[in-house]
Amino acid sequence: MLTIDVTLLLAIIVFFRLRRRTESRSRFDEKMTVVIVLALGVLIAPTPAGEGIANFLGQLASGVTEAGR
Repeated sequence: MLTIDVTLLLAIIVFFRLRRRTESRSRFDEKMTVVIVLALGVLIAPTPAGEGIANFLGQLASGVTEAGR
């Protein structure tokens, strides 16, 4: 039996939705993409990979802040 991780499935859906041309999207299509990306973020956040991404972005933000001073 084949099992598919929901996070991986949402990542694939986001990848293919974002490859489409912007001009051909309706407002509903854009809103649906935002909802899917938010759901993907919620699923990734509590994982070690999500914590690593958040840590990296925090370090990047503090580095940019320090460089601006």
